[in-house]
Amino acid sequence: MRESILTIPITEVLEAHDEECGCPLCRMEKMLETRTVEYIMGAAMMEPDVRIETNKLGFCDEHYDRLLSQKNRLSLALMLQTHLDEIATDIFASKKGMVKKDKRIDRIREYERTCFVCSKIKWGMDRLTRTFCECFTDPKLRSQIEAQKYICLKHYRLLCETAPSYLGKKELESFFAAITKLTGNYLETLYKDVSHFCSMYDYRNAGGDWGNSRDSIERAIEFLT
Repeated sequence: MRESILTIPITEVLEAHDEECGCPLCRMEKMLETRTVEYIMGAAMMEPDVRIETNKLGFCDEHYDRLLSQKNRLSLALMLQTHLDEIATDIFASKKGMVKKDKRIDRIREYERTCFVCSKIKWGMDRLTRTFCECFTDPKLRSQIEAQKYICLKHYRLLCETAPSYLGKKELESFFAAITKLTGNYLETLYKDVSHFCSMYDYRNAGGDWGNSRDSIERAIEFLT
C-alpha cells in the first residue's frame, strides 16, 4: 500500500504498540485530541473561520479542562468572550426581543451537545479508521496490526462497522478474525486479572502473589471506555 498523508500517522501508531495504551485507535484518538487542542490554543485562535466554529460549538467539560491546562489563558479568554456573546445574542436577545422559553431550552441543549475539539476528533477518526481498515491489505501493516496488544471494546465496534465498506469479502473475514482475536484474548486476560485481584482479598490468600492484578481495575475501565 502506497504511503500517503493518511497512512503516515497510522504507521507511526502501529509502530508504537508498546506504549501505555495498548489500543492503536485509542492512540490515534489521543493524537488527534492533542493536536487539536494545541492548534486551537495557538495561532488558529485568531483565524476568523476557526472562531466562527468555536463561537458556535463551544467545548465539552472534558475539553474545557484540557484547554485550561494549557499555558495560554488569554487565547481561551478570547474564545470565551466571543462564545458567550454568541450565546447571549442567539438565546437571550433578538430583533423581536427575548427568544421564547421553549426555543431557549432547545438552543441550550444544542450548545450542551456540541464541542469544537470533539467534532475535529470525529472528523479525523472517520478518515483514519477507514485507512486503518485499508492498511490490512498491506502485508507489512497487516502483521503490525496483528501484533497490537489489544483493541478496546469501543474501537472494536467501530472497526466492525467500518470495515465492510472498504474491504473485500476475503480480506474482511481475515480482518474480523484478527481484531476479534485481539479484543477477545485481552478481554479474557482482563477477566483473569480482575478475578485474581478480587481473590487476593480472601484471608486464605494473605501474603500471596498479586501477579498482574494490581492495575487490573484501571486496565479494565480503559478497555471498556
